[in-house]
Amino acid sequence: MRRLYSTLILLALVLSCGTLAAQNNNITPVPVRFLGGTCSDSGCMPAMPFDFSQLTSLYIKGAKGADRERLVASVEAAGLDLKLIKRPKTVACLNIWINPESMPFDEGYAVVTSEHNVDITARSAAGAFYALQTVRQMVESGEWLTGAIADYPRFEYRGVLIDISRHFRTLDFLKRQIDMMARLKLNRLHLHLTDAAGWRLQIDSYPRLTSYAAWRTPHDWKSWWQGGRKHVEEGSEGASGGYLTKDEARELVAYAADRYITIIPEIEMPGHSDEVLAAYPELKCTNNPEHQGDLCIGKEATFEMMQAILDEVIEIFPSEYIHIGGDEAGKNNWELCEDCQRRMREEGLASVDELQSYMIHRIERYLNARGRQIIGWDEILQGGLAPNATVMSWRGEEGGILAAEAGHKVVMSPHGYCYIDAPQDAPYSQPESIGGYLPLCKVYSYDPAPATMPESVARYILGVQANLWAEFIVEDDHYEHMLWPRAIAIAEIGWSQPEAKSYDEFRERAIRIVDSMIAEGYTPFDLKNEIGNRPESLTDVEHLALGKPVTYLHPSRYYAPQYEAAGDATLTDGKRGTWTYADKRWQGFLGRGGVDVIVDLEQLTTIRSITADFMQICGPGVFMPCLVEIAVSTDGENYTKIADIEHEVVLDELPSFKAFGWQGEVEARYIRYKAHRSKHSGFLFVDEIIVR
Repeated sequence: MRRLYSTLILLALVLSCGTLAAQNNNITPVPVRFLGGTCSDSGCMPAMPFDFSQLTSLYIKGAKGADRERLVASVEAAGLDLKLIKRPKTVACLNIWINPESMPFDEGYAVVTSEHNVDITARSAAGAFYALQTVRQMVESGEWLTGAIADYPRFEYRGVLIDISRHFRTLDFLKRQIDMMARLKLNRLHLHLTDAAGWRLQIDSYPRLTSYAAWRTPHDWKSWWQGGRKHVEEGSEGASGGYLTKDEARELVAYAADRYITIIPEIEMPGHSDEVLAAYPELKCTNNPEHQGDLCIGKEATFEMMQAILDEVIEIFPSEYIHIGGDEAGKNNWELCEDCQRRMREEGLASVDELQSYMIHRIERYLNARGRQIIGWDEILQGGLAPNATVMSWRGEEGGILAAEAGHKVVMSPHGYCYIDAPQDAPYSQPESIGGYLPLCKVYSYDPAPATMPESVARYILGVQANLWAEFIVEDDHYEHMLWPRAIAIAEIGWSQPEAKSYDEFRERAIRIVDSMIAEGYTPFDLKNEIGNRPESLTDVEHLALGKPVTYLHPSRYYAPQYEAAGDATLTDGKRGTWTYADKRWQGFLGRGGVDVIVDLEQLTTIRSITADFMQICGPGVFMPCLVEIAVSTDGENYTKIADIEHEVVLDELPSFKAFGWQGEVEARYIRYKAHRSKHSGFLFVDEIIVR
């Protein structure tokens, strides 16, 4: 007890005055406090190198049963071959003390390395497990100094979503990701089990969910989506897919629990349910187009099915939360469905939003009665949020803030920072993906609860989650490439205090982790060879039209409000676009007229070139123009066309960027720049009209 008492005294000292030391910059996520040197009742000594190979014994106090076994296994995973002993030692021993009174943080811990010993103090077995992940990183770094670390997570929820619906992943693959998550102190695995592309969990009461809705042809989602979206019977020629049996799901749950990770299952409702309706078409709305993706809320059989499914789900997954989706329901069929309209009349519902809310409320009551809570995407706010629901905010932060203001718990997962299905480097260098650009630095910059957020809101922010959707990710190695290292950034966001973070230091640590992952057979993105952002975007451009007024012709053809960038100033503000149209630099046009603007140079000017850049990313419907017209005028009334640039729009797999312009010499004050949309429709995105 004297040894534990001394450790607690040192812990208090570190928490009050310790700081991170550069020479111990090997721990990810970065800890809260570090105090270099060795301290005891008699005083403190300067920091000295510590050799983990001198340890021979392991003592554990306060952990029993499964927790004790998990800690022993974690010590072995850290590369330490230690003999378990019954009494603590002060020499050559790793002592683990678990004491609920040791610190105020549930998952917090302290690691003290003296000259010949290591002492771990934690409030819980989970905290001791996280301490051992820190020790593992110490051992692997090979460069550790004596001292003390006091550490605890900023947020209780630190998660990753893995989508196994669009492309099924095996049990072994999921275990590999759990192993890496645990080493980084991530503690929630959100498993996206159901979606249009495939149902991935055995359900005994509705067997066609896996004998039919789990299989399709062809294998890759993109071809399947564009080719009719047909499911096939299990065992059919060319059938591709799969599912977790109940035994496999239980095995995965136990495997994650041994690493203090909770698996949260997602059963989508009422939208994203095409595969359910393919297997059980009687649950479609009464108006019956070929494809329906929303469950019929008017049919009582829909609730009987969902409740029976949830009964089987909660038998497998002990998670407090069951994710019920709730996003992107089209709702169009509900307006025309006799059953849905009858339900609305009977329940006094004024809109289809309220009809969805009726379902969410009813499912929440059902799960609450069985000791579980619901969590759903922020669309569950529409029509009124269920009383005890937790919101996962993905369309931005607004939904999460609204839910928190109403007293609901929130997990922040905004697509601009946390949707890691976008390429993380120059798109031309990356495998095909949904489009856009989300580099590690932007992910790392996210703060789920910044200092500017009112405390009344911040107190309800449970944490943060990265989401990796798999529409375009067919192979396992591609999935790991997209997941890591961006999930490392999410781990540090969720665990570390904002003042302890530095992207430059983090990137160095992430490179080391990536290198070690590659050595272990993982396939992460090779961070050290990162190309980086679009070169044109790195510095503002000087040109003759900089800051000059732009007139947008024909109000119905204005830029799309969600992609307005800097508004009317965008095309002459000197800001070039990055690799993504969502950077508030590219301006998006969706109207039939495309781009049609006049730039006023405000005086007669000798012009030698006029150019503007466009992008093409076919997945989200962003295309090059098929024709660009450029005309000039001296008086703003009479224009002379100086360029007709025709372009054949080819549907390339990879994103591309192209300048459309004119060169020559002309005197003019006004420039009319007009870009026409191609037969493929979609968006036109332009960043700057450069005049020289």
